[in-house]
Amino acid sequence: MPVPPWDGRPERFRPSPGFVLFAPVVISLLVQVPAAIGIAGWTGAPWSVAIAQVALAAAGPVALLGARRYPGPTVAVVAAAALADVALAPDLGPPYVAVGFAIVLAVARGAVIWAVSSVVVAWIAAIVLGPLLGLSWHPFRIAFTTLALAVCFGIGWFVRVRHSRVAEYRAEAMRRRQSAEERERVRIARELHDVIGHALSQINVQASVGLHLMDRDPEQARTALGSIKETSKSALDEVRTVLGVIRDGEAPLAPQAELAELPRLVRGIRSPDLDATLVDRLAESPRRAVQFAGYRIAQEALTNVVRHAGASQAVVTVERVGDDFVLTVDDDGAGAAAVVTGDGGAGEGEGSGILGMRERAALLGGSVELGPSPLGGTRVTARLPWAGAS
Repeated sequence: MPVPPWDGRPERFRPSPGFVLFAPVVISLLVQVPAAIGIAGWTGAPWSVAIAQVALAAAGPVALLGARRYPGPTVAVVAAAALADVALAPDLGPPYVAVGFAIVLAVARGAVIWAVSSVVVAWIAAIVLGPLLGLSWHPFRIAFTTLALAVCFGIGWFVRVRHSRVAEYRAEAMRRRQSAEERERVRIARELHDVIGHALSQINVQASVGLHLMDRDPEQARTALGSIKETSKSALDEVRTVLGVIRDGEAPLAPQAELAELPRLVRGIRSPDLDATLVDRLAESPRRAVQFAGYRIAQEALTNVVRHAGASQAVVTVERVGDDFVLTVDDDGAGAAAVVTGDGGAGEGEGSGILGMRERAALLGGSVELGPSPLGGTRVTARLPWAGAS
């Protein structure tokens, strides 16, 4: 099936889940651990303090491994590690970039409350505990760190909103694709119903004629058998066309039926018990889409006449009235109730054939109406805009 136009754009590059998980870990380790080792060696810190600084520098990045499943607790752990690192090396400590990644990942995954509460508590604790530990914070450092944390929250929110929009877009694309597939299934079912239903009805009529005339008029019986052969071949070609579209999206193997095929259609349903006539008042033909819809509506209406009306006469009339193409099918059979409930059974409302005719007309902005016929049976009237879509 062709790709819908709203879903046919090439997908933008998206990093793999493994990259999203491990990239922050690796970057944080490469920034924090070497810096912690270098600063500990440069300042001549005691081994215990140096080991603690390196351990804290590695603890945050390692904790980021849990950000996919537990983004909230992860940002709390990383914020606590960053607070401890600041308390050990407040002036010379490396930038604790792991806390920035933790904030972004937590906000992007919806753990906003965890991120805000963890970072706010750690930040207030750092400001309050600093003087108690004999540490002094430069106002510029406080302002810069606060701004950096705010930027991390902004990045995380941007990622979250973008992911949300992408998810909505994909859901909408899926809904549209399913809707298009559903419409295509309905169209295919309608085509198969019309083709197979009419072909079987016509074959049944001609087979009855052949059996009836087999002994007393072999020539007419042979003609009926020839009609069966032609009808079955035409139906098979049309069914192959529909199935080819389903299977491979192939172009139709047979051209779509046009109004020029109406004489053959009318001839095909004639029998000793039913006289069918075509009245063609068209000086020119409408567009292809209108012709195809008109042919299918006439086909279904005649099928209903054969199968359900018990009529002895049917008249198909095509004409142009103003800006409309008008098709009428009259019969002298059992009346509208028998035709309307034909596929659904008496009293069950319109059958699938009538609904199919209405759907075909509605697709072109037209309508199909059923009512009493001057012949005494049912009249099916289809009105289609003459300038319908090609």
